[in-house]
This record gives sequence, structure tokens and C-alpha cells, in this order.
Amino acid sequence: MKINTDEYSIAIDDFLLRMEAIPSENHPDTQIALDKLGRLFHIALAKLDFYETPLDERQKNGNSLILYRNGEPDMTRFFQQREMTGAGNVVYYTFYQPADCAAWTNEELEKLRVLEKTIFAFHGRIRTMRLAEFMTFYDQDLKIHNLTYFIKHMGQIIAQGRIGDFAAAFFNLTHFSAVNQQVGRERGTEIMLSFIQQLSSDFCEDEIVCRVGGDNFVTFFLKSHLNYVMDHFSGTEITVDDITRPRLVISAAAGYYMIPEDCKAATDIMDCISAASNIARNLSKESFVFYDEQLKQRVNESKIIQDLFPEAIRKQEFQVYYQPKYDIKENKVIGAEALCRWFHDGTMIMPGRFIPILEQSKAICALDFYMLEHVCMDIQKWLKEGTPVVKVSVNLSRCHFGDMNLLQDILDIIDKYRIPHEYIEIELTETTTDVSFRDLKRIVYGLQKQGISTAIDDFGIGYSSLNLLRELPWDILKIDRSFLAEKPDAPEQNHVMLKHIIAMAQEMGIRCIVEGVESPDQVRLLKENKCYYVQGFLFDKPLARDVFESRLSQLSN
Repeated sequence: MKINTDEYSIAIDDFLLRMEAIPSENHPDTQIALDKLGRLFHIALAKLDFYETPLDERQKNGNSLILYRNGEPDMTRFFQQREMTGAGNVVYYTFYQPADCAAWTNEELEKLRVLEKTIFAFHGRIRTMRLAEFMTFYDQDLKIHNLTYFIKHMGQIIAQGRIGDFAAAFFNLTHFSAVNQQVGRERGTEIMLSFIQQLSSDFCEDEIVCRVGGDNFVTFFLKSHLNYVMDHFSGTEITVDDITRPRLVISAAAGYYMIPEDCKAATDIMDCISAASNIARNLSKESFVFYDEQLKQRVNESKIIQDLFPEAIRKQEFQVYYQPKYDIKENKVIGAEALCRWFHDGTMIMPGRFIPILEQSKAICALDFYMLEHVCMDIQKWLKEGTPVVKVSVNLSRCHFGDMNLLQDILDIIDKYRIPHEYIEIELTETTTDVSFRDLKRIVYGLQKQGISTAIDDFGIGYSSLNLLRELPWDILKIDRSFLAEKPDAPEQNHVMLKHIIAMAQEMGIRCIVEGVESPDQVRLLKENKCYYVQGFLFDKPLARDVFESRLSQLSN
């Protein structure tokens, strides 16, 4: 049959125009796009068969999709073309004739071949656009939306004038690296996804959860669902294994923002929930914080601290104060802890104001090295002057972990001032277990090899203290002051635990020192339990360098 050129031109133009607007291979408008060409070529059925791999093709393990149907096809009369995508997928396009129609001519078959190539090209574009969308708007590990989509979605809600109905939260899964250590990273990812899926299971279409990276997420939800979201973050049971069915309780620290109706930009929402989340994780006793005017002031103060810090380091506004450590059996100073005080414009800024803020960035690392260097400078001075010297402990923030040069940087500072290693002790808080345990182990063993003592600080308030005690060769265990509680309602088990912690550590060859000793009764309690090393206001508060020097001078008398 001779093809009418005008009809064909009109039909192909209509097909191309309509296919431009089709967003997916299985979209119903494909039937409409193919209608004129289908009638012109007497196509009863157009079908697509898709196979992920050639192996699936050989095993006939694929999916079929009807692109066009018009009447009853003769399944023995067809034109078929095999294609392969750039990703290695196999695709078949098959056009069937009706039974009561003459066979396609060579001219018609050639145009059908062009039609098939054109459909394949459109489908390739759709696959490319879908991949581009996935790469742009989805997290590739969890296959959920990412931060880019979150910003875009909130912008759409703002444009629709509905933003006042919603709240947003930035949340971090609490101590999730410990979960990965316990069950493995692959199973940990499954647990993380399960936590997110349970959260979003009752969400409506406009409510979303998106991954920022690692164990950090953001969520956008109706204000009426606030209690539901907060309850989920307070602790949700997740099944670890379908066979043994052990369960973990996963919780999250979150910063919330009840979005006002006059909010103009999605980035403003992100700024608010990010600030609230930082405070929830680092500065708050609670695991959640709401962004409000009071918090805004704290954020402004945080920015001021961060802006002042570089110049304060350069001008050496930070001073080392020394809090003596005492042997209550021998009644003498046996060491000291180096504590930081910031003097700015004639005013002392206490650590509680600036340390947590600096810990939100790598600025705290610069301060730690500054403190270690000034301690070494002081010890060098005392050694030259013949002043008795005791071991000084220097705190190291967990923010250092991940720095492969950390051990060498510590040694370089100490050796720069030719300080005998026995005069330096490095204190690490037990909460360092939520970062790479491997890094922690490397540092502790490396310091021990160099003759530098290590202490685990604030023992008893973290979440895996016994594991840390068992796995790492600590020299000193600093027991948290909470075990000395003297309030009338203080649980008696605190003292029982204190007794057994001291006994256990001493049996393992680890010396104990108790922080926050403030009364003679506490001293008696410690002596009863054969713990003789203490630190606290009963003996001395943190002292300026010249005052501490006088304490050291008394040691020679």
C-alpha cells in the first residue's frame, strides 16, 4: 500500500509533539501520541518488553508494557526490533498487525523501523531524565529524597501560600555509629531506613523525610503531627534480625521550627532548624530544641564567639588555669588538669559559654593544640627554674578524631619544648565512642607507646563505658562527680556502683581519680573505698599559673 505523504507528515508531527510531553514509558498518553501513526500503518498492538540484563533476556525474566492498542492483533504477524541501552538493559519493541490487513510493504517496514528508533530515543531521554532526577533529588544509599529536594519542596509550599500549616525539623540519630559497630554497616543502613520508613508511614503527600548525609536528616510535616514526630524521635523499636528478632531502640536529637505564615524562603527554614539541631546536640540537656527568639539570641552569641575566636587565638587571650589533683592519703599535690579561661576586653569568658560553640566546628581543635603548647611552655619554664613539676593533663576534644596526623601533631608539640613525656597526660571523654573507635584505639595505643599517659574523663555518664575500659589501655580513670551525689534523694546504688568501679579499675591496673570532691564526707567515702586521688573545690579551684607555681614550690619544702 502506498503511504500518503501528507498524512504521514501530519501523523509524525503529531506523534513527536505529543511524545515531548510524556514523562514516563508507561504513561497513558503514549496511546494518544501513537494513534494517528497506528491507524496509518494498521497497527493493532505495540508492545515493549524490558530485561535488566542479557541473562534475564535468555531466561525470559522481564516486564512487558502495552504502548498502543487498536483492535485484535494477529500474534503471528509482527515487526520486532531489539535494542540495548547504555546501562546494558535489553529492550524489544514489537508492532502487531490485525488479521484482516495486507502485509506491510518494504516502505512501511522502513518507516516502522524509524518509528521504533524514535520511540526508543524518547524512552532513552526519559530514562536519562529519570536518572538525572535521581542523582539530583535522591540519596543514592537509602533511595529517599535528599536535601536538594527538601529545599525545592518547601519552596513550592511557600509559593502555594500554605507554609504556615507546616513545621520542619533537622535530626540526628543518637549514637548511631555505635549501632553500626554492633550490627555492621550494612545492617545498620537497614535499621536507619526502617526508622525513617516508620516515621513517614503516617505522613500525607506533602510531608517528607530527606537525608542530609550520614545519620543526619530533615523532615517537613504538618504542625498537627508534631507530637507524633517527637514521640518517634524519643525512641522507636527497630527489629534487627527477622530470625532472632532482637530489637534496638533508636532515638534522635532534633531541632524544630514551627514555620510562620510569612516565611519567604526555604533557606531561612534550613538556617533555623540547623541552628536548633546544633544546640540540641551540643548545648542542650534535652534531646530537642525549638527555634524561637531566645534561641535566636543564642545563635547570635554563637556567631559572635566564632567570629572573635581567630583573633583571640592570635592575641593569646586564652590562658591556662591549673586545677590541682591531690593524694588524700599523703595529703599532697600529685598532678593538675589544664583548664581554659578566655579573657576578652578585661572580662573572663567561662568555658561553658565558648567550648560547646567551638566544638560545633574544628575551631576547638586549634584551641586544644594552643592549650597543649602553653602547658608545655609552662613546664619548660618550671624545669629551667628548678620548680618541682607534676604531671599535667590536657583535654582533647573528640572533634580531632578522623585526623590521621593527630598523634604526630601531639608529639611534635611536646617534643618541640623537650618536655619529658611522663609530665603529660591526655584526657579523652568517654563520649568519643560515637566517632571512629578505630581512631581512638590508634591514638591511645600510640600515646602509650610514647610514654604519654591517657585518661578516660567523666567515666560513667556515657553509653559504652565498660567496652572502652575493656578494649583500651587507659592509665587513669576519672570518675564523674555524679557518683558522689549527697542529695537526700540520691540513690544509694550510686555509692555501690562507685565502690565496684573503683575495685574493678584497680584490679585492672588502672588508677582512679574522682572529680568534683567538695565535702569531708565525700573524702571519707573515697578513703573507705581505697580511692586516694581526687580533684575538687574542697582542695583547690582552678588556679592561675602564678598561683599554681606557688603550690608547686611548696612541694620542695
